Amino acid sequence: MTLRVSNFANHGSGLSSLPNISKQIARSWHWLCWMAFGFIAVVLSGCVPSLDDLGAASHDIPPKLLASMQAKGMKPESPILIRIFKMESELEVWKVDSTGKYALLKAYPMCRWSGKLGPKTKTGDRQAPEGFYRVSMGGLNPKSQFYLSFNLGYPNRLEAARGYSGEALMVHGACSSSGCFALTDQGVGEIYAVVEKALRGGQPAFQVQAFPFRMTPQNLAAHRDDPNFAFWKNLKEGYDIFDVRRREPKVAACSGKYVFDAEFKDGDPSNPLAACPERIDQSDPAVVAKSSADEKKYQELAAKDFTPLAYQDGGMHPSFRALLKENGDVKLAEKVSVIKYPISRPVAALADPFDGKE
Repeated sequence: MTLRVSNFANHGSGLSSLPNISKQIARSWHWLCWMAFGFIAVVLSGCVPSLDDLGAASHDIPPKLLASMQAKGMKPESPILIRIFKMESELEVWKVDSTGKYALLKAYPMCRWSGKLGPKTKTGDRQAPEGFYRVSMGGLNPKSQFYLSFNLGYPNRLEAARGYSGEALMVHGACSSSGCFALTDQGVGEIYAVVEKALRGGQPAFQVQAFPFRMTPQNLAAHRDDPNFAFWKNLKEGYDIFDVRRREPKVAACSGKYVFDAEFKDGDPSNPLAACPERIDQSDPAVVAKSSADEKKYQELAAKDFTPLAYQDGGMHPSFRALLKENGDVKLAEKVSVIKYPISRPVAALADPFDGKE
């Protein structure tokens, strides 16, 4: 975004205009940062510069990915874990390596998700879920309308206790979303193959962690006035455990929130809304240190002025947005879906995210 120099010129040199000038600079700087993030995201995710580079959809683990597993000390049947980030429009696949810890296998650009940042609470709200979920073999659908898919298991125990409604919230192919995460047929084909291999290799179920954004102090500070902020801080507790320890956090629920790596005196609580019973576990010093450092940084940033990103209807990874802008929604749909399923709300896909002011 270019700075509107004419706006500055009209203010003259009066001191009373300085707050307006500062706001204009802040908004422009915010957009420059977002554009830079988009560029970096396209580069780091190995994203495609043209439709032809997307390749064909397949239900097999490609040789290149198998080679990457071997180079990283992973086996095709070793356990997996998935993390999803809405704002960044990325899905990460992690696998246990030779050290026994999880390591990142690959990050996949997300073609479409719907709604806004925040959890799904009711049927028809177009929100994609945020929270912690478990997917077993029964959640996989090899005959999905959207090529291949797996069900996240929304609502989970906590969400059901809160009265949240909705069903069949999926990770699937194509580039259309009404509460799901669409990875294109090519993307979900790879992911599904890796997931299925791990489950058939003995993993009973894998964990999916769905976040509004990467849980950094900067992102939290930018969204500190959001009504979901307390919920997001709760999600960050599980995020921090995985970030530090590189293992799947144990998830329970009580007092109406998630509780991680908790050992309770009388066993896990049965009612997610009841008060948490007595805990007998001890906190991990490394996790506490990270959380404390992040909180200190957050407090410093919270004093600054941020403009959180807004959405008309969900997001699209910058790489797919570039393809949509260059080729149009019909051609993109033809390439990312074997049944040529239409791109959902392509106008919003090109507009989002925005700064909420336009």
